Amino acid sequence: MSRAILVASALVLFGLNAPAFAAGDAERGREKSQVCQACHGVDGNGIGDPQYPLIAGQYADYLSQAMRAYQTGERQNVIMQGFMATLTAQDIDDLAAYFASQKGSLDDLSHFK
Repeated sequence: MSRAILVASALVLFGLNAPAFAAGDAERGREKSQVCQACHGVDGNGIGDPQYPLIAGQYADYLSQAMRAYQTGERQNVIMQGFMATLTAQDIDDLAAYFASQKGSLDDLSHFK
């Protein structure tokens, strides 16, 4: 009995420390993406300027983590920090879901040869 309690307690403690990412809604993300489109393009495949990352087709959890890192200042970019400061956690998850659902323009690494 005490082993079961110990295991359950450990799961609760470690579970509370794990990052929680709510599921984003891609359609709501599309609606919220107008500001992002100026640099990242309508679908996240860019605007032809290599200084802006191509974010279409990236993993949603990566995009959420990156946006949160800009929001906290862990990642430094004045423009992104300004935009991220206005977003809620749900906004971030929705945007991540939208851009993750887009077809990325980088299908393989053949252009690096």
